[in-house]
Amino acid sequence: MVRVVFLHPDLGIGGAERLVVDAAVALRSCGCRVQIWTAHHDPTHCFSETLDLDLNVVCVGDWLPTSVFGYLHALCAYLRMIYVALYLVFLSGVEYDVVFCDQVSVCIPVLRLSRQRKKVLFYCHFPDQLLTQRGSALKKLYRAPIDRLEELTTGMADMVRV
Repeated sequence: MVRVVFLHPDLGIGGAERLVVDAAVALRSCGCRVQIWTAHHDPTHCFSETLDLDLNVVCVGDWLPTSVFGYLHALCAYLRMIYVALYLVFLSGVEYDVVFCDQVSVCIPVLRLSRQRKKVLFYCHFPDQLLTQRGSALKKLYRAPIDRLEELTTGMADMVRV
């Protein structure tokens, strides 16, 4: 039985979340053992499948901020996903064979720290650096290291899908 872990930044209701939930349910129906790890999961604002105990949604790091005074959303998303990956690899004791990393690639190097190398599939709906406006010098300065990290870490996955 293949053990699959999905990593997703915020398991709410949206297109990316629908894809993750559908993929997890499909893999579970094929006999895989599936878990979804996320930094946020609100049982009152989610797809009904995520409430199924067989799907096993694990939420860690919800206490971390999603922004700082309405700014730094990308940085906070990166930090939250790094925390989720660190928790999975070093604190959870969960055994897995494959990680399906969704949206935020910065956690891939953390996943590589596992004692036994696991397969990592990164699903990139659309590169974040192509979505963001850079209207000011301050925004360009803020985005430069984030964009560079996205470039470096996306290529660290065993497989990338867009």
